Amino acid sequence: MISKYRASHLAAGSLIICASLAACTPPASHDLILRGGTVYDGSGNDPFIGDVAIDGDKIVALGDIGDATAVVEVDVQGLAVAPGFVNMMSWANTSLIEDGHSQSDIRQGVTLEIMGEGDSMGPLNETMRENMGSDQGDIQFDVEWTTLAGYLDFLERRGISPNVASFIGAATPREYVIGHEDRPPTPDELEQMRELVRAAMEEGALGVASSLMYPPGLFAETDELIALSQVAAEYGGMYISHMRDEGAHMIAAVDELLTIAREANIRAEIYHLKSSGQANWPLFDQAVEMVEDARAEGLEITADVYTYPAGSTGLNVTIPPWVQEGGFEASLERMSDPELRKQIILEMNTPSDDWENMFLAPGTPDNILMVSFRSEALRHLTGKTVAEVAAMRGTTPENTIMDLIIEDGSRIGTVYFTQSEDIVRRAVTLPWVSFNSDAASLATEGVFLNSNPHPRAYGSFARVLGKFVRDEQVITLQDAIRKLAALPAQNLRIDLRGELKQGFYADVVVFDPERVQDHATFVEPHQYSTGMVHVFVNGEQVLKNGEHTGATPGRAVRGPGWKGEK
Repeated sequence: MISKYRASHLAAGSLIICASLAACTPPASHDLILRGGTVYDGSGNDPFIGDVAIDGDKIVALGDIGDATAVVEVDVQGLAVAPGFVNMMSWANTSLIEDGHSQSDIRQGVTLEIMGEGDSMGPLNETMRENMGSDQGDIQFDVEWTTLAGYLDFLERRGISPNVASFIGAATPREYVIGHEDRPPTPDELEQMRELVRAAMEEGALGVASSLMYPPGLFAETDELIALSQVAAEYGGMYISHMRDEGAHMIAAVDELLTIAREANIRAEIYHLKSSGQANWPLFDQAVEMVEDARAEGLEITADVYTYPAGSTGLNVTIPPWVQEGGFEASLERMSDPELRKQIILEMNTPSDDWENMFLAPGTPDNILMVSFRSEALRHLTGKTVAEVAAMRGTTPENTIMDLIIEDGSRIGTVYFTQSEDIVRRAVTLPWVSFNSDAASLATEGVFLNSNPHPRAYGSFARVLGKFVRDEQVITLQDAIRKLAALPAQNLRIDLRGELKQGFYADVVVFDPERVQDHATFVEPHQYSTGMVHVFVNGEQVLKNGEHTGATPGRAVRGPGWKGEK
């Protein structure tokens, strides 16, 4: 038996040995340490002052990491450190082929682009592949893939700064199987479409994304969308939708989305939640109540928004859907027929339960601003309204619209002023709403200057932090970061992204909350946001002291149905 005296000396000796060993153990060494920042981990909790240590592509430590050292140490005292932002609705599909640096989004802190609204870049049959190759504007590329996974791999091999992920567009399997016909699929055709969704989910698609305002997507009936969503649900995917109507029939459109969610037993999200047209603004609160009732019922329903009171799409959405059956070329032939044109003009001026009439929604052609032409001969009209061009040409607004579409041979990028700033502000505060740009990722140079985008391409995320957090104090900074990063990642079931946690991928942004600011306007949209200081994607720095490093560490991020490494 050991005496008390001997036991106490053994214990003391052990402490001395342990202390000596600790003194001899070298401090931890890392690839990168961000020192002394105000860390917002994405949870929505209060921030803390601390360090973030990164090894390779992962976060390995947060908080007070003592005397640890690193190959690169960056002093970020006084700056916010947050998880990289998720763009829930990106149109960077082709812009990243032209320029993988994603300047307009990286400079706002976006590290993950989510694509696939309505139409996705795969799967493609031979006709679709040929059409994608021939129907190109300023951005020219060879279509080297046929599957959605093939497209994402193509981007990754080409070199991109942000990460990318995609839904399979609901219109894509429809076009693959039955083309642009306005009819329901046969049972055999529907099963073919379901198999295409199944293959895409196993390739890593995030779910099924519909855009029910545009052909051929608008030709799909609710049962078809349920059938496709049921397949996505088997793999843990989401149904996400540009609803059938955002105007007078918004409530019916929300009800359709909730029906699909219930019947397919699937999570569902509303793209760019809004009510379009001043007469319809009161519908917004009713739509929100419907979503919140559904959430209380147990359905997982969310939404995303862009932070501007105007939307952007093609000028051809002012034209009745039947004109566009059979594809774009067929619509040009119909608009060129004098007798059919009379019928088109009549329907453009008639409120309808069958389609969201974007000629009437803005109230006046003065609120329809054209920003993107394919033809060099028409680009002098960039930044003019339909009313202005109609006056210049001495034609009616309706005839002006059809003439311009025919002359340009394109949809013509157009901004519609139909929304309320107060509703935007209300949407920003909703706890289940995240953010998107609904735009390509651009640069202030090259082919991107041939047209004017909606300013949301350059400012949607900076506007959250500057206008709605700092200036108007609509939401707190910690909640804004939760909604910019963790919320969308969790909704999409994307593993190990969206938060600052040990073991998560090192998608990290550092910005000055007092200086972050959007600058793009509708008149001068090609202006980068400022205030974002550093951005890291998969542990590699792509923005340093506000300037792009040229690095392209972005990866294809796979959805929950994919079995490989995400």
